[in-house]
Amino acid sequence: MTYRHWIGRQFTGSEAVSDRVLNQFRATFGTMLAPNAVPPGLHWCLMPDIAPADRIGRDGTPQQGIFIPELPLPRRMWAGGELTFARDLQPGETLRRVTTISDIAEKAGATGPLIFLTMDMVWSVGEETVLTERRDFAYREDPRPGSGTTPDPAPDWPEGPLWTATPDPVLLFRYSAMTFNGHRIHYDHPYATGVEGYDSLVVHGPLQATWMLNLATTVMGQTPTRFRYRGMSPLICNQAVRIEGRKSKDGLALRVRNASGVVSMQGMAG
Repeated sequence: MTYRHWIGRQFTGSEAVSDRVLNQFRATFGTMLAPNAVPPGLHWCLMPDIAPADRIGRDGTPQQGIFIPELPLPRRMWAGGELTFARDLQPGETLRRVTTISDIAEKAGATGPLIFLTMDMVWSVGEETVLTERRDFAYREDPRPGSGTTPDPAPDWPEGPLWTATPDPVLLFRYSAMTFNGHRIHYDHPYATGVEGYDSLVVHGPLQATWMLNLATTVMGQTPTRFRYRGMSPLICNQAVRIEGRKSKDGLALRVRNASGVVSMQGMAG
């Protein structure tokens, strides 16, 4: 099946960095933010996909066919992406975003078929481009009995920058509300466990990326020019996690790791 006719489709939107959004963002993340006037990662709270209640799918997100093509695989995962910052965002300024569907690829994964969808985004203030972004989403089939696997724990890193947290349902609810994200895996425990096969509620991918990006900004003393991140395994709610950094030849390596040592997301800032 081909979805090539969707490639190149564009969507535009605009929104201001309002006091309300900024205050909600700060209240949600607390001390785990860099001291910037607008901490990096706030842009993920702006211009969410919005669909009326009668046009959302079983998972609580907009029905396929509105912002993305109708795909034969029902389960969505924010798989990763890349950011290139020209400068920091500032309170009160209005951003415009142009989103382009740039690629749709079918692949065979270890647990079944996958479809990867890539979106490219250009964020601007007036005529000035302030941020370019790539977002990668993965779609997969419903879980089959016995198909789940537990990744091996990762080795410890030498002493480096470290934050710790225990994401709870209130944090997940607040982030879902702030981003208008209706994905039920983040707040509907029966759905997350009974339909999509997770052990409990799942921590958002961009929430974890925000932790890593702000740790990097704090350590580096400025927002990195580039930040890449990739989801490795689901991060389950109510587990203690470590947001870790380690210097490398390419910049600052980053990861989110649970109490069992399993990495849920990794990144690189430079």
